[in-house]
Amino acid sequence: MDLFSKAAELGIQTGFHDGQGHWHTTDAAALKIILDAMPVRAPHRFLDGTVVVRAGRAERSYLTEATSLPLKWEILDGANVIAEGETGDRSILWPLDLPVGVWRLRLTDASLFSEEAPVIVAPAKAFRGEFDRSWILAAQLYGLRSERNWGIGDFTDLNRLLELAASLGAEGVGLNPLHVLFDDRPTDCSPYSPNSRLFLNPLYIDVEKIAEFSADMIAGDAETLARLRQAPVVDYSAVAELKWRALRSTFAAFKSRPDAKRSQAFAKFRAEHGVTLSRFACFEVLRHRFNCAWWDWPAEWQQPDDAKMAELHSGPDASEIEFVKFVQWCADQQLQASRDHGHALGLKVGLYLDVAVGVQSGGFDAWNEQIAVSRHLSIGAPPDALQPAGQNWGLAGFNGGGLEVQSFAPFKDMLRASMRYAGAIRLDHVLGLNRLYVVPHGYAADNGAYVKMPLQALLAVTAQESVANRCVVIGEDLGTVPDGFREELRDWGIWSYMVMMFERDDRGAFRGIDHYAHDALVTFNTHDLPTFAGWRSYADLVMKRGLGIDPGESDDARSYALSMLGDALRQQGISNEGLYAVAQFLARTRTRLLAIALEDLLGVIDQPNIPGTIDEHPNWRQRLPVAIDDIVAAIDLSALRTAVADRSAQAA
Repeated sequence: MDLFSKAAELGIQTGFHDGQGHWHTTDAAALKIILDAMPVRAPHRFLDGTVVVRAGRAERSYLTEATSLPLKWEILDGANVIAEGETGDRSILWPLDLPVGVWRLRLTDASLFSEEAPVIVAPAKAFRGEFDRSWILAAQLYGLRSERNWGIGDFTDLNRLLELAASLGAEGVGLNPLHVLFDDRPTDCSPYSPNSRLFLNPLYIDVEKIAEFSADMIAGDAETLARLRQAPVVDYSAVAELKWRALRSTFAAFKSRPDAKRSQAFAKFRAEHGVTLSRFACFEVLRHRFNCAWWDWPAEWQQPDDAKMAELHSGPDASEIEFVKFVQWCADQQLQASRDHGHALGLKVGLYLDVAVGVQSGGFDAWNEQIAVSRHLSIGAPPDALQPAGQNWGLAGFNGGGLEVQSFAPFKDMLRASMRYAGAIRLDHVLGLNRLYVVPHGYAADNGAYVKMPLQALLAVTAQESVANRCVVIGEDLGTVPDGFREELRDWGIWSYMVMMFERDDRGAFRGIDHYAHDALVTFNTHDLPTFAGWRSYADLVMKRGLGIDPGESDDARSYALSMLGDALRQQGISNEGLYAVAQFLARTRTRLLAIALEDLLGVIDQPNIPGTIDEHPNWRQRLPVAIDDIVAAIDLSALRTAVADRSAQAA
């Protein structure tokens, strides 16, 4: 079988039309790398793949012509039979009362040939939420400024932000991803390029809130703290040095002065997170020991072997392993406390957390899930009008075959880690549930291919975790979306993500309020787009041109966009054209959730991130110009409350 036939069999599209309508065929050498990165799995004889059953619905699966009838089937939970039956035709009508879960399906035909496949029984829809037409504050947690933090926003600042949101009539706070990064590379600070999506970034810990902290641990750091608190951007290197040193001191105190209640809580955390936490702690110790990519480690450590992990736990690295777990426990405790604080304030959303689309190939998730994560491939996007060379995001993503082999456990674990303290999450690049554009390492971004993903199975698992965690799921569905995809998401109860800057017709006119979907989050912009003040002042265009980047928009085009915005507002009887006028426009849409960025409320000019830049722009470093406690005085409180009055009784 040639490469292209094999690719077709595995659901890999070997060519695509770019944004200009030009056809691209993937280079054969690049295609071979993509094929080699896919896990080996036996082809299914009776079914096409994973069976998805939505609870309470009459669902039917169809058998292939290779099936010798009659066929017996069993749905298994380990050795226990949940349901069984037999069919004499080429279909199986599944019972209506199957329990929700991911099970194994065993099929045996008349020739006594047997095979197994996952069967996912899911709620009919994801969790719908217990709020309607609400709004939230959106912020970058690292950028929060306060008189007490250590130069980076932390979980105590988050509690204060939740209080601010409640006082303004908002129902929660939206944040950047909180995934753990790499502690020894603090300047690699993009929250969208994580080490792991299963654990938290320790730099968000308020070290002073840890029970074992004492002021003498930072007695000589007063000058450094003062400088970090006043800095306009986060000095990640200095913050990391200070926090990690203090965390080690608190751990030493925890060990030297044990407290029974604290020790029991730590033991409970370790038990709850089990093997995954142990592996993560070992991975971090090994990463520091070998100081190279995990695939270059000694062979015995290149795979997560639990027997080898047990050796590490009982060896000279035992204390360092326990320290990694202790730090994650502290972070988990503080984020949970923030969740609980939001509940106590009566916030219906609480925390709205972002989930990155992939992970760094050298990180824990890629090492721990080598079947389900393709480390040789980077997720990206094919060439389009804005990015004619295509995009390579430098992130490894899941592959469908590997997920199926593992009954989708890695995907489920990732969702659960993000949802456990959130009232809502946003899945970045939700199009990746349908297909992922992947680029082999070393190849240009226009030499990739689309790999088909098991959409129905991934949506079913998403619905399971959404309902189990009572967490609304919002899919970032921007860009070129395949026909019927948004409708499929809607059918599963996954909300849309609508950005006003993109909601314009062929004439460039902003669409009216009736255009916006009900089950959606609406916002004016995103972290990758200009702030409102930057957009109105053309500052983003000036900035990008100064960096040698084509902004993809002329000054005349921006002037036209501003005039179109004025027209859209006036059609709603809104005469002002400032931020609060836009907020009022968006508040009138039927969308169930509106996000207003703190940067916009404070008139910040520069955007959090400029895609395509690294050191040229302070991406993911900028701090808010005022402290949290001064925000109310810095904004037009009356105008804000008027704008969102229809969205919250508390705002009146």
